[in-house]
Amino acid sequence: MSLVRVFVAIELPGRVCDAIQKQTLRLRQTLGNDFIRWVPTQNMHLTLKFLGDTSTSYLDFLKQMLVREAGAHPQLDLQLGGLGSFPTRRNPRLMWIGIHAPQELAALQRSIEAGASRLGYKPEEKAFSPHLTIGRARQDASPSDLQQIRTALDEIQLGNIGTARVDSIHLFKSDLQPGGSIYTKLFSAPLSKP
Repeated sequence: MSLVRVFVAIELPGRVCDAIQKQTLRLRQTLGNDFIRWVPTQNMHLTLKFLGDTSTSYLDFLKQMLVREAGAHPQLDLQLGGLGSFPTRRNPRLMWIGIHAPQELAALQRSIEAGASRLGYKPEEKAFSPHLTIGRARQDASPSDLQQIRTALDEIQLGNIGTARVDSIHLFKSDLQPGGSIYTKLFSAPLSKP
C-alpha cells in the first residue's frame, strides 16, 4: 500500500504571489534567513483541510468528495493584507498574511471538513483561521531571535496586497524534503459559477 501526504487548498494566482513577494521584501530583508525558514512564493496556499498520509487507492474517493462539495459552493474573492503571527504575537513561531474572506469561505471549509469526516478523516480541533504562511521560526530560534521577529512585525505594516478570485479547490501532495516541502497538484474541483 502506497501512502501520500495530502491536503486540500486554494491556490493563489501568480499576480497575487508576485504582489506578496514585493510587499514582504522589506520584512524578509530585515529578518534574513538565519532563524527563519521563508515559504517560497510558489508554495503559498490557503489550506482548507490537512488530510495527512493517505493511501493512493483512496484518492478517487477524495476526488469525488471534492467535486461534490466544491460544486455546491459559489466562486468567491479573497482580500489579502496585514501581518500576524501564531501562536501569539509574543511568541511568533509562524508569520502570516491575513485573509479577509466572505462567509462563503467558512461555509466551503466546513463543507470540506464534513466531507472528509464522512470519509473517516479526523475532524480539525482548532477553529478555521484563514491565513497565508510566509515564514516559520526555526526550532532552535533563541529568545532574542523571537524578539527580532516581534519588533519587525510591530514596525513593518502591510496594507492591502490585492484580491484573489477563487474558482476551484485543489488536492495537493506534499513531499517533505530537507530544503522544504514540495507541493504537487493532484486534482482540481471547480466551484460553481455565481
